[in-house]
Amino acid sequence: MSKNNLIVFILTIGVFSILNTEMGVIGILPIVASTYNIEISVAGLLVSLFALAVAVSGPILPLLLSKYNRKTIMMISLATFFICNAISAFAGSFWLVLVARVVPAFLHPVYVSLSFAIASSSVAKQDAPKAVARVMVGVSAGMVLGVPVMSYIANLFSLEIAMLAFALVNLVALMLTIIYVPSMPVKEKMSYGSQLSILKDINLWWALIAVILLNGANFGVYSYLADYLERVSLLSAEFVSITLLIFGLANILGNIIAGRLLSKKPLAFVGIYPFLLTVIFLMMLFFGDMSFIIMGIVLIWGIFVGCAANINQYWITRVAFQVPDFANALFLVATNVGTCIAAFVCGIFIDELGINNVVLGGIVFTILSVGFFIIGIKNAQKENVLKENLAK
Repeated sequence: MSKNNLIVFILTIGVFSILNTEMGVIGILPIVASTYNIEISVAGLLVSLFALAVAVSGPILPLLLSKYNRKTIMMISLATFFICNAISAFAGSFWLVLVARVVPAFLHPVYVSLSFAIASSSVAKQDAPKAVARVMVGVSAGMVLGVPVMSYIANLFSLEIAMLAFALVNLVALMLTIIYVPSMPVKEKMSYGSQLSILKDINLWWALIAVILLNGANFGVYSYLADYLERVSLLSAEFVSITLLIFGLANILGNIIAGRLLSKKPLAFVGIYPFLLTVIFLMMLFFGDMSFIIMGIVLIWGIFVGCAANINQYWITRVAFQVPDFANALFLVATNVGTCIAAFVCGIFIDELGINNVVLGGIVFTILSVGFFIIGIKNAQKENVLKENLAK
């Protein structure tokens, strides 16, 4: 394995360890509530406050820490996750567990955005989407495997062992970083003002809006997928779990496919994606009550959602390539904003038209995204023509 490939692999492990910490707790919330004798809604603060911390720190900390040695920041982030997860394992109070969850959450966008930036810069420019896609696999794997695996460990052994499992994965990523990742001082330190100046670029705002809408289309519907499968498709609880697992595994495949397509035909791929996603939502609308057909549709949709994660990251960093760390932080913020807004809007569709029409909310967001993607594609095409003329 080459040096650069090894670094990308370690970044993937690190991102997996952090996403595993974020998502894995969802599978053990009932055990947390039982262990600390609290309501499940209170235990849910472990999820909601973690997400809030990510949203708050997303546009701030990656920018503030952009001047420091990248390896140092990576080690501090992973060490913080390791220590806090270890504290959670032996905490005698739920509120101590909650604090130990929220503290590392502030470093979540720092490590993840840094990982994308390092992966992208470790290979030739045309291969950057492939490298980012490999790191994105860690995101998908953390989301897919975190919930069932940690739930299984907690039920088989104990809550303490599950929390230590979180810490162990963080520790593995930390040790690999210490041993194999070289020092990465920032060669060209940009002032905070020069990085923030990218916000003056109107093209960046078109890209951010496009990403908010596209991510909202996917995860606004996904937020209610379990309920949709149970009430519309009439799947049993077991088959709902299987279908959700299929969806998650398909995400990983989507990352790989997107990495290749974005390296070869990025504008064509981005241009056709919203239309294909609309077709998938229409299929769900018309065939949602057919159990086994919907499982096949969800498999295809899962691949497309995996592709969307890479498209979103590519679309923002393409415009703000001068400030990769800040750009990746903006990517994380935009995707979370899209999810929050779309989940609310799709909830309105459910209240007014029923759960079977939740995909209409996704279709609205997808259609709205088309215009903003077209703006970005036309600008990119103009830039390509200009570069060709200058090269002649």
